[in-house]
Amino acid sequence: MNLNRIVLKDMDYIIENLSLKEKNCFKGSNILITGCAGFLGYYFINFFTSKMDCLGINSIIGLDNFKLGKADWIHNIAKENSNLKIYNFDITKDNIENIEGTENCNLIIHMASIASPIFYRQYPIETLDANIWGLRNLLDFYKNKNIKGFLFFSSSEIYGNPTYEFIPTSEEYNGNVSPLGPRACYDESKRFGETMCYLFSNQYNMPITIARPFNNYGPGMKLDDQRVPADFAKAVFENRDIVMFSDGSPTRTFCYIADAIIGYLKVLTYGKFDYFNIGIDTPEISIKELADIYVDKAKKIFGHECNAQFQISSDKDYLTNNPARRCPDISKAKTTLMYNPSIDVETGVERFLEYIKINNGEL
Repeated sequence: MNLNRIVLKDMDYIIENLSLKEKNCFKGSNILITGCAGFLGYYFINFFTSKMDCLGINSIIGLDNFKLGKADWIHNIAKENSNLKIYNFDITKDNIENIEGTENCNLIIHMASIASPIFYRQYPIETLDANIWGLRNLLDFYKNKNIKGFLFFSSSEIYGNPTYEFIPTSEEYNGNVSPLGPRACYDESKRFGETMCYLFSNQYNMPITIARPFNNYGPGMKLDDQRVPADFAKAVFENRDIVMFSDGSPTRTFCYIADAIIGYLKVLTYGKFDYFNIGIDTPEISIKELADIYVDKAKKIFGHECNAQFQISSDKDYLTNNPARRCPDISKAKTTLMYNPSIDVETGVERFLEYIKINNGEL
């Protein structure tokens, strides 16, 4: 599979920003990734396969139930890499012991969960099950095995809608989360998942580390993902006006995928229990300001004259429990993991749109 030049450049950027100790953690490793066919899986799989020899990785096993559609790209990569095996697998109910090689995996990445609000509201029970029963199945399977690292993908959504004195939000903020409502299946299952990680780490001395992602975007994101960065990119690609289904005032920081993956790899190789915000802390911009960046880059990359407009969503729950602000305090990751994201949102959006143009909208 010939990688887009944007992705190739990102793969080099990622490995250049890992320490020697972090790189050495991959030597002789067998990696298991659940939820491998999604947005983040695209970069994990491409990174591990393209840098397999450099890092000394033995094998990679990817599990996914492909609930949100086929992933031709991952099967194409698997055909070209004999050390990568992909399985159609439901982590919530299938028996992981039946997958050859899983007992030898020593780096585990659990990210099997629907992450887009539109889709997890369509599949709320499945979302909850992946974060609770799927995680429990993995913890039970690996609790007495000699693993080097276990990365659980939590979410910045565990913080709910912080009041202004807790923004930027540190890891020690306990959250303002509704246990009821359209987002609860995701928010609360991630919170409970963290509790399970804490308990299993204490009781079985498992090297579990938790990542709390903040608004990732970039190559690997499907245009029908239905999160804001993908919606805006889809509009640009189709030469349509960008539509905001809010007044454009909610603010976020947006972390380009390559910077995010560096953070997740640092968390994976940390080797003991802890929890980290992974994202970028500046600039915190409004959705309207993000739309304006896309408008500007649409003209530069595609020559498209797009405008940004406001509409009311036909989905009555679209904005229910939607945080007004989302901005991480990443000082803990900076000092403990030496994590320093550097790709600003204007550069990241430009790279995302260049990727889409080169691939003609496909992964």
